[in-house]
Amino acid sequence: MSMNQRGRKSHHHNFILEREREMEGERGTVCVTGGTGYLASWLIMKLLEQGYSVNTTVRPHPEHKRDVSFLTSLPGGSERLQVFYADLSEPDGFDAAIKGCTGVFHVATPLPQDFGHGEAGEVVIQGAADGTLGILKACLNSKTVKRVVYTSSASAVAFNDSGVEMMDESYWSNVDYIRASNLPIGPYFISKTLTEKRALEFAEEHGLDLVTLIPTYILGPFICPNMPASVHTSLAMVLGDQEQYELLINTSMVHIDDVARAHIFLLEYPEAKGRYICSSDIITIEEMSKFLSAKYPEYSIPTLEYLKDVEGFKIPGVSSKKLLDSGFKFRYGLDEMFDGAIQCCKEKGFL
Repeated sequence: MSMNQRGRKSHHHNFILEREREMEGERGTVCVTGGTGYLASWLIMKLLEQGYSVNTTVRPHPEHKRDVSFLTSLPGGSERLQVFYADLSEPDGFDAAIKGCTGVFHVATPLPQDFGHGEAGEVVIQGAADGTLGILKACLNSKTVKRVVYTSSASAVAFNDSGVEMMDESYWSNVDYIRASNLPIGPYFISKTLTEKRALEFAEEHGLDLVTLIPTYILGPFICPNMPASVHTSLAMVLGDQEQYELLINTSMVHIDDVARAHIFLLEYPEAKGRYICSSDIITIEEMSKFLSAKYPEYSIPTLEYLKDVEGFKIPGVSSKKLLDSGFKFRYGLDEMFDGAIQCCKEKGFL
């Protein structure tokens, strides 16, 4: 038997072994950063369900009081989930969690409430980008990571003055435009825009296989203990939080389970390249008022009359055509998003 035939034979043998391992539910090890967050915790649950082993990072708590039992008690968690402490402000801390992983989902991000104004906000913006580049360097150095999926946000696409109604992945938010708009949530939008740009540039320069997923408002049930920010905003009319109404003029939304599945899809889809928008539905503030008052008569949803004076930014729609053309399918719509979120808020005592 020639070397070549032997090589082919052993390659074939390895391939069969790999397939057998997958059949037994062993899919190798992946890392999810920011594990206690809304999306990351749901993604960990889906990965464990699909047979992956998962390393996740959580921010260290000064008194070591961070409760991660809602993660470790997930089905498969005791056998296939390892929790590491790491913080974006010290990217070197991620090396141990990334070591030996074949894929990395970089979900961790400073949240809107982490940003101060002025200089304090700028420090957090810079820190988010630096932390992400540190994590990407760890992925390169690992020699095992085949692909990184970075979680961006529609706020890195839609805030510009292009005046179009529907945007695809070729659009970017304009940082000067966001700064001029003086939105309280502006520093978060700037951070997501600059971090995604720098991540894609870094990957291009260093030959790292990186794809970015760009979700809109994520809604649905949650397994994390606190109410996620995107759920709070999306349910503003149910909760009576009038300050948030200005963010709901024209809302693109996606179900938590669809976003988590899209992350796994992009890790596994061989041809994935560049940016992918992930959003299944769009609803105006008027439509949302009608939808919620018909579906949940027990809550006093603001009327169209009341809402006509709400002023806010009419965010353009974003198109998921690229993701859908790759073969991904959304499974859930607005009914499941709101039902899942409201049911969960009731169970956890938020409603």
